[in-house]
Amino acid sequence: MANILCVDDEPHVVTLKCAILESAGHSVTACTSARDAIDKLRHNSYDAVVTDWRLGDANGRAVVQAAKDHSSMPVVVVSGYVAEAFQAAEPLADLYLEKPVNPEELVTIVNELLKNQEHEHSQSS
Repeated sequence: MANILCVDDEPHVVTLKCAILESAGHSVTACTSARDAIDKLRHNSYDAVVTDWRLGDANGRAVVQAAKDHSSMPVVVVSGYVAEAFQAAEPLADLYLEKPVNPEELVTIVNELLKNQEHEHSQSS
């Protein structure tokens, strides 16, 4: 089970994404703003981040940057603006998925990224 931060400025969307990830056995913290997400990243430990790109108070790049500043955790951007997100300046997220995302695909991708990160940590220690 991983501890995942899920960010989307639409409350019903973040609730749905959290339910999908929780049904896969993960512990999920919901955020509806970039500011809240960045604050949570500074004060808590997460294994992965799933974020929208266009957030009301900022864009997803701020969330990706905050996540990558604190660790090598995988970051997945799920957005209707994938092309815009992908063309943004560094740092890049680990994966970009177009909304609406298939729930099984989201779970599979997050689990694979977590597995890869676990593998990298076990090799470096």
